Amino acid sequence: GLLSVLRRLKNSPEQEVRILLLGLDNAGKTTILKQLASEDISHITPTQGFNIKSVQSQGFKLNVWDIGGQRKIRPYWRNYFENTDLLIYVIDSSDRKRFDETAQELAELLDEEKLNMVPLLIFANKQDMTMAATAAEIAESLNLHTIRDRIWQIQPCSALTAEGVQEGMVWLCRNIPTRRK
Repeated sequence: GLLSVLRRLKNSPEQEVRILLLGLDNAGKTTILKQLASEDISHITPTQGFNIKSVQSQGFKLNVWDIGGQRKIRPYWRNYFENTDLLIYVIDSSDRKRFDETAQELAELLDEEKLNMVPLLIFANKQDMTMAATAAEIAESLNLHTIRDRIWQIQPCSALTAEGVQEGMVWLCRNIPTRRK
């Protein structure tokens, strides 16, 4: 589970890792966060501000900031960029009509100076839906092949079933940067 991931993540005593969890509204960010924290996912409502989950394990602290994705909240995302170690961007793979909108938001995030070189994990969520685009289709739609200033990974998943979520976290574990000064 998450504790084993945290043990692998641990690089040095007392290291804190700040993870920013972003994406459009209804992409599944909070469900993924609750899955990571082994919490009940049966009653999730849209995030009006932000959720923070911190997990401690043997001197290691993982802080995940889940920021609401509604259009009116997105301008405030930049208030959370400072000291971000890892960026997780969640996409609703079944909502093809919003791929242009999510591509634009992601492109703007990747242009942010405070997120420069921050490793990027993209969860292609809702793979359990019949109309879900594949990770390859999403990568093409978002022009991910043009990203050259950071390491990135697209991970198909279903927040509902937790399938693929742990695999994404394993990738993150392997790509935590050394603390930036």
